[in-house]
Amino acid sequence: MAGLATSSTEMDLDRPNIDEYLTVESIREAPKKLHLRDLLDISPTLKEAAGAIVDDSFTRCFKSNPSEPWNWNIYLFPLWCLGVVIRYGILFPFRVIILVAGWIVFFAAFSLVHFLLGEHNKWKREIERKLVEMICSVFVASWTAVIKYHGPRPSMRPQQVFVANHTSMIDFIILEQMTAFAVIMQKHPGWVGFIQKIIVESLGCIWFNRTEAKDREIVARKLREHIQGVDNNPLLIFPEGTCVNNHYTVMFKKGAFELGCAVCPVAIKYNKIFVDAFWNSKKQSFTMHLVQLMTSWAVVCDVWYLEPQYIRPGETPIEFAERVQDMISVRAGLKKVPWDGYLKYFRPSPKLIERKQQIFAESVLQRLEEK
Repeated sequence: MAGLATSSTEMDLDRPNIDEYLTVESIREAPKKLHLRDLLDISPTLKEAAGAIVDDSFTRCFKSNPSEPWNWNIYLFPLWCLGVVIRYGILFPFRVIILVAGWIVFFAAFSLVHFLLGEHNKWKREIERKLVEMICSVFVASWTAVIKYHGPRPSMRPQQVFVANHTSMIDFIILEQMTAFAVIMQKHPGWVGFIQKIIVESLGCIWFNRTEAKDREIVARKLREHIQGVDNNPLLIFPEGTCVNNHYTVMFKKGAFELGCAVCPVAIKYNKIFVDAFWNSKKQSFTMHLVQLMTSWAVVCDVWYLEPQYIRPGETPIEFAERVQDMISVRAGLKKVPWDGYLKYFRPSPKLIERKQQIFAESVLQRLEEK
């Protein structure tokens, strides 16, 4: 009982005392009648507060959660140091050798096939497809990845599209090593852009630029043309349109769900026991992201190929997209949120936020001075 009394006293001490914030005159005054104008006065404040709450829950979808340090005592610290030496001094150089050797073999074979065989040669497409699957397997080996695939392997047939949640560009690599997908992807600069243009384009991939409004019409037309082809590679789309931290799924764009074909959901879940596979493109280049993966112990991942889904009678493409998003979220154990992932690229700058805060503070001070 004494312990309960003590904790109750501590709680009372932590509780703010209203008398410290109000003057004696204000406490003695009789309560005034609340008018509509008083409520209207605080509406901007409520709007700002609601906006802050929304912004916080939106930002949480794109934050990387750092792992908790475990080398906190004299017994664990030597083991942690030994792990660093093994990962950076032994595993990383060995993985670099595997990756370089794989690229040399791939470029030699791909160049011969690409330039010697004719444009419409059936064998050319098949060999290029197998070579892309091979180099993706080399990437996976360079991370010592442990990947479990659940469900039937995707097959080549018309009138189908695969949709998956998106955590990193390695999602494409992990799925591509099993089946050569044609993917819809944002154009990237540097060596990634070179691979997109020269190598991955041989799979029938479709590129777009978020800043170009005309690209949307072109992409929609190419989508419809691609799913009609019998010999085309299966089409893979990441309907979130951006990388999310594998704790949430953000709003699925409706483009993949208004094609009138079968939609095959793919759920991807990473185990963060060794490394966080989320790629925050604003803070880290893809090269450094790969280095982070290659200096970890392993990338652990589960992939589920779910049952194909069809739009139901009376169901809109938006409702269809939400239903498929629910399936992926439940299967991968992710939390579904309604935010549009594209807002990640069009958020106000810190200077603008600071200016808004300053204006808000000045308006509050002005109201206090008037009263």
